[in-house]
Amino acid sequence: MKIMLVLLFLRASALAAQQPTAKESNVTPLMTKALADNPGKVIVVLTVEYAPGGSDPIHRHNAQALVYVLEGTIVMQVKGGKEVTLTPGGTFYEGPDDIHIVGRNASGTKPAKFLVLLLKEKGAPILVPVK
Repeated sequence: MKIMLVLLFLRASALAAQQPTAKESNVTPLMTKALADNPGKVIVVLTVEYAPGGSDPIHRHNAQALVYVLEGTIVMQVKGGKEVTLTPGGTFYEGPDDIHIVGRNASGTKPAKFLVLLLKEKGAPILVPVK
């Protein structure tokens, strides 16, 4: 609930951390904010737009990651979990130890867009590629 209140009452600011890299995707930073009641933690808000047929590399976030689908259809999976297909309003969670093995646009003809909220350590990278 606190995170939602922070999002509702804070103005967007420039993202100070690195942007994730993704094959055929566009990442738009919306906000980063230190959390006063959690020293050393920041919340990062961004959107990711997958081009038709676009995908992410295998990666992890070392963060609590929440995904909310805005447009289109995406397919997500973490190692050891089931592949899920999400449409607008659908949500997905990645924990700090999860390895994101599938992140792609389900459509080869239409873009897909989703909102990402990350709760992470200040200074930690947003995305860490995994081989």
